[in-house]
Amino acid sequence: MDSHALLFARAQFAFTISVHIIFPAFSIGSSAFVATLLVLWRRTGRDHYHRLARFWTKIFAVSFAMGVVSGIPLSYELGTNWSRYSLAVGNVIGPLIGYEVLTAFFLESTFLGILLFGWTRVKPWLHVTSAVLVALGTMISGFWILAANSWMQTPAGHIVQNGVALPVDWFHVIFNPSFPYRFTHMMTAAYLTTSVVVLAAGARYLLAGKFQEEARTLMRMGVGMVAILGPAQLLFGDQHGLNTLEHQPAKVAAMEGHWENTGPAALVLFGIPDQERELNHAEIALPRLGGLILKHDLNGRYAGLKDFPKADRPPVLPVFFAFRIMVGIGVLLIALGLVGAFLWARGKLFTTRWYLRAATFSWPIGFIAILAGWVTTETGRQPYVAYGILRTEHALSPVSATTVGASLVAFLLVYTIVFSIGIYYIRRLVLGGPKPATVAPGSPHEGLPNRPLALGAEHHEART
Repeated sequence: MDSHALLFARAQFAFTISVHIIFPAFSIGSSAFVATLLVLWRRTGRDHYHRLARFWTKIFAVSFAMGVVSGIPLSYELGTNWSRYSLAVGNVIGPLIGYEVLTAFFLESTFLGILLFGWTRVKPWLHVTSAVLVALGTMISGFWILAANSWMQTPAGHIVQNGVALPVDWFHVIFNPSFPYRFTHMMTAAYLTTSVVVLAAGARYLLAGKFQEEARTLMRMGVGMVAILGPAQLLFGDQHGLNTLEHQPAKVAAMEGHWENTGPAALVLFGIPDQERELNHAEIALPRLGGLILKHDLNGRYAGLKDFPKADRPPVLPVFFAFRIMVGIGVLLIALGLVGAFLWARGKLFTTRWYLRAATFSWPIGFIAILAGWVTTETGRQPYVAYGILRTEHALSPVSATTVGASLVAFLLVYTIVFSIGIYYIRRLVLGGPKPATVAPGSPHEGLPNRPLALGAEHHEART
């Protein structure tokens, strides 16, 4: 095995999957947001919901397209750089990815065209239905992708013959021990991340004095979702952590910077793990809280990294810090949601400028948390690519370091150019805001001249 080829292949896949995961996560959340806006429009007849839905559909379409484009190279990498992975676990992973195409991608592609181009061409009920089905399709896509990833973390429902995993029980393959926790945690992260972007956009418009009615709706919907999903994610994350401790104890030990299973486990708030010397430098720890969190017992103990052979330990430093970044951002999101809910209850949500400024700059933190969580999960699984079945070094194709290194440089250049342009375009869309209202089919104004409506005048014209 060429160690340099392994390093370049891992770096390439880490880079491409990190770019990719941002866009499907945002597509899952933004498609659900568009569907919610259109359902609210049909139920209330208020045209600003229609304007917002049309506006956010453009943002969703760009992120969806970039998600598709960034996902295609991953399949090729499995064949070029990780062919032995495909040989060893392809009988399980291949069908799961195939099911995603059959159930989710076909559903999305069928109704995406209606959603994008059917604003004035189809009946309102069909257009709203298409939005709901596209949102459902993105969730189903996440279901299958996370089923495949969860199986790699906690394999079940299979047998191994001559080094090849063969499925024997598809129910247990799909609903493997970590899947329910991982699926709930990731879907909540997607909706939470999108909610923060919605909140940030609304705050930006209010501070700029533009799109006031739309901005208030964005603020209400964003704050409401963050206030609910933030604390819920804390609960889901706790349950996911307990499941990980049961099935991947070495990963949890790396996450916690926990080296020795002696005495009640402390909670390490900060430290600099030293994998060679097997200790943490500059450690700040709270006695017994580690046992309380992970064992729900002040005297609780769990396996430390020294309980595992060095060859079976994950890289501690990136897992340790990525986990803390994820948790730290989670705490910030909970505070952002609860403070916003408090201001909303007091009637000050739209006028508290310090909160609006903070919300304006909050839009990227959900994406950072997703990336940090992904690093925690995937790096913490090492040295296995399929836990307990296939080590990462044994999954590599027989390729040279020069070949993989050249393709890594090409990916870095192309991705930087293409996706920078895409992100810049999304930013321009957000800054531009919703277009002036026009008469929407099926609205209370249908049949009136197709002209702009003054902001805030919908109810007056509806009454007249």
